[in-house]
Amino acid sequence: MAFSSALFSPVSFTPNPTLNPTKPHRKSFTFAAIPPLSTATDVVSMAPTLDGTTVAVIGGGSVAALAAVLSLADPERRRRMQAEEVGGGDKEVVKEYFNNNGFQRWKKIYGDTDDVTKVQLDIRIGHSKTVENALKMLKDEGSLRGVTVCDAGCGTGSLAIPLAKEGAVVLASDISAAMVAEAQKQAEAELLKGKDEVSPAPVMPKFEVKDLESLDGKYDTVVCLDVLIHYPQSKADAMIAHLASLAKNRLILSFAPKTFYYDLLKRIGELFPGPSKATRAYLHAEADVERALQKVGWKIRKRGLVTTQFYFAKLVEAVPA
Repeated sequence: MAFSSALFSPVSFTPNPTLNPTKPHRKSFTFAAIPPLSTATDVVSMAPTLDGTTVAVIGGGSVAALAAVLSLADPERRRRMQAEEVGGGDKEVVKEYFNNNGFQRWKKIYGDTDDVTKVQLDIRIGHSKTVENALKMLKDEGSLRGVTVCDAGCGTGSLAIPLAKEGAVVLASDISAAMVAEAQKQAEAELLKGKDEVSPAPVMPKFEVKDLESLDGKYDTVVCLDVLIHYPQSKADAMIAHLASLAKNRLILSFAPKTFYYDLLKRIGELFPGPSKATRAYLHAEADVERALQKVGWKIRKRGLVTTQFYFAKLVEAVPA
């Protein structure tokens, strides 16, 4: 997929980058469909509702006043209703969503079709940039040929396929059988074409339908991109610990960063859930993710931030301490 570089936000990998969103200097300002990160509040379905919507807050305490208004919203009620409908918790909601409505939506976003809205395109760009920078982190250590990689939450194969092209031996898993089937289909189309004696095809990734907790084995590197947003920190801690137990050398994670600014944008998005259901969305403080890693003897070595108008993701690379 080719995208205009002008649409990408700059990404830097530094020991301790900070989030400094520009503060408005006027007494009224506009939010035009600005929920955080991909699946956070199903921005795809809500975009037609929010485009051009103005949230005007007048007076010196504008942010505080807006926060007070948002406190009246009850996104937890919608989340409980989702769980009740599928007869389970977060995991069951995620599985049901990405095997049904969510699959069609995200297959289009992760694909290369032109039949996307500007919001979908923006999210595609953000996710693509996260994948690009994860690959850069991986290749900074040298060739990936023969390196074993677990792509936990592989989606439609946006990371697993380029990893295989680099010569990595990949296990790609996802909680959604529909996503795994699509990833396998795309991998076969991209990796098996042009096979000949001079240029043998890369090793096909092994695709499996599994949730994060069910993964086993040992890998040189474990990568988990844009998955933690579906789980609260209490569950994310255990998932991070489990993923670290599978990795010998490196663990690469991306998550929606929890700051007052991003949390405020998320709450605005939750006021407009759209006609179709979305998965629950959880932001994670970088300090909480770092503490979860430290508990199991890992430390963060590299950090980066990927942002577009509709997509925010913190990217970290952890290694054994």
